[in-house]
Amino acid sequence: MSYYEIRGGRPLDGRLTVQGAKNSVLPILAAALLAPGQSVLHNCPQLSDVAATLDILRLLGCRVDREGDTVLVDASALCRVNIPERLMREMRSSVIFLGALLARLGTAELTYPGGCELGPRPIDLHLSALRSLGAEIQDIQGCLCCRQRKKPAGRELCLSMPSVGATENAMLAACGCSGITTLVGAAREPEIVDLQRFLNAMGADVAGAGESIITIRGGRPLHPAEFSVMGDRIAAATYLCGTAAAGGQIELAGVEPETLTAVLSCLEEAGCTLQTGESRIALTCQAPLKGIAPVRTAPYPGFPTDAQAILMAALAGGEGTTMFVENIFDSRYGHVDELRRMGADIQIAGRVAVVTGAGRLHGAAVRGGDLRGGAALVVAGLGAEGVTRVSGLRHICRGYQCLDRDLAQLGADIQEIPEG
Repeated sequence: MSYYEIRGGRPLDGRLTVQGAKNSVLPILAAALLAPGQSVLHNCPQLSDVAATLDILRLLGCRVDREGDTVLVDASALCRVNIPERLMREMRSSVIFLGALLARLGTAELTYPGGCELGPRPIDLHLSALRSLGAEIQDIQGCLCCRQRKKPAGRELCLSMPSVGATENAMLAACGCSGITTLVGAAREPEIVDLQRFLNAMGADVAGAGESIITIRGGRPLHPAEFSVMGDRIAAATYLCGTAAAGGQIELAGVEPETLTAVLSCLEEAGCTLQTGESRIALTCQAPLKGIAPVRTAPYPGFPTDAQAILMAALAGGEGTTMFVENIFDSRYGHVDELRRMGADIQIAGRVAVVTGAGRLHGAAVRGGDLRGGAALVVAGLGAEGVTRVSGLRHICRGYQCLDRDLAQLGADIQEIPEG
């Protein structure tokens, strides 16, 4: 396995177009199963999670082609409903195929999904929503065998918590039900709005995404669509936090500032200067970051859990004290021990982490144990003194397309080194 070698302390400068959103493209690729024919998806990032999703589509009988950042999915020959364990283990988002397969073929067989180890992440909300829409689901030795009744009908569904995945699965399944499905307590993330846009481009009638109530008028004939995936707000947050850690000024294109309001507010409070416009964010940081008010992760529009480790890494090399409270996942402080190797002063008590700025971190050999934790170590390395070596790149490649290349374009001294 290779690693990133980062010589820190070089301010970042320049302009970058943000990649397509990982958390948007995965459910949209699954949604392409809903109609026979070829859908064309632009701005699809080249990530290992996307590659795994395309492998699943091919296994199910779809024809899949990629031309640069455009992916063509022809679901005309969809013929299989079972996804093997080896592919399900690649990523947690694979569970999204349940709703799509039930809507198109009325049956699906798959195992429990994999993904980063962030503590218990049961899919009971997914299964409960699908059962409410008429699916019969049996767990047979870890294999989920799902069958849709002959004439599934829409109804009101109430989610006990705003789960992004359960919201998306219910939206996909509801497209195959007659009548109206009202999803109450839905997640409000921008990626769900993007899924709604794609479904409506296919001829569906979905409204309310971005709010807590989504309405799906199911049973409409669907057709393939051409669509461009939104920019990745978490990738954007990573470049912004990297610049905050190293200093400098950058401009990001292809991302909507309103999707990052919580993160931008924190960076501004920490001492960064921000300017925003249509699909652009500019950040300047010319002094060490300051401690800020407590950061509490929450469902959108609150502070995103995916940006927690990234912001923490930037603040760890600043001044002052900041408290983080992780409210989404039980085990999302795996990066803390690695940051401590770089001189970070971080104390943990349950879901709370207290970060006292060390003034300047120092380089070290560290390993990312999950996607965002790995990215956080890169952010820390950009602002650290000396050389940082970040291994565990397979996690980073799940969500970032050529992270080293993009950072080098902004002036960072970073390169991927083959291990050994």
